[in-house]
Amino acid sequence: MQQARALEEAYVAERAAEEARSERERATQMANIVVPAEIAKQRAIIEAQAEAERLRENAKGEADAIYAKMEAEARGLFEILTKQAEGYEKVVQAAGGSSANAFQLLILGKLPELVRTQVEAVKNIKIDKVTVWDNGKGGASGHGATADFVSGLMRSVPPLNDLFNMAGLDLPKYLAEQKEQAEEPDAQKTREE
Repeated sequence: MQQARALEEAYVAERAAEEARSERERATQMANIVVPAEIAKQRAIIEAQAEAERLRENAKGEADAIYAKMEAEARGLFEILTKQAEGYEKVVQAAGGSSANAFQLLILGKLPELVRTQVEAVKNIKIDKVTVWDNGKGGASGHGATADFVSGLMRSVPPLNDLFNMAGLDLPKYLAEQKEQAEEPDAQKTREE
C-alpha cells in the first residue's frame, strides 16, 4: 500500500509539475505574443500623438504665415490709402480749397480714359462690311433705313457734352456755341415741318 501511495503521490506531483510547466509555457507564449502587441500598440499611440502634434505645428505655422501676409497687405493698403488721401488733399489745395473744383480736376484727368472707353465700344464695328438694302423711302423719321441705322449708331455713344455733364463739368463755351449753331438749323427745320 505504501508503494501504491508513493506511486499516487509521485503521479500527483508529476501532474502538478506538468501543469506548472504548462502554465509557464503558456505564460511564455503569452509574453511572446501579448508583450510585443502591447509594445506595438503603445508605439502606434505615440506615433499618432507625434503625427497629431506635427500637424498642429504645421497648421499653426501656416496660420501664422497667412496672418503675417494679411497683416502686411493691410499695412500696404493703409499706406496706399494714406498716400491717396494726402494726394487728394494736395489736389483740393491746388483747386483753391474747393472740393468741387478738385473733383473736376480729377475727372479731367480721367477724361482721356473715358473717351478711350467710348471709342473702344465702337471701333471694331465694320460699317464697310454691312450690306443694306434700302428702298429709299423715308420711314417714320423721314429718312431712309440706312440713315436711321447710322443715326442710331451715333446716338448709342454718348455725345461729348453728355460725357462732360456726367463728370460734373461743362463743355467749353466755344464748343457749346458751335453745338448750338449746329442745332439751330435742325430746330428751324422741325418747326417748318
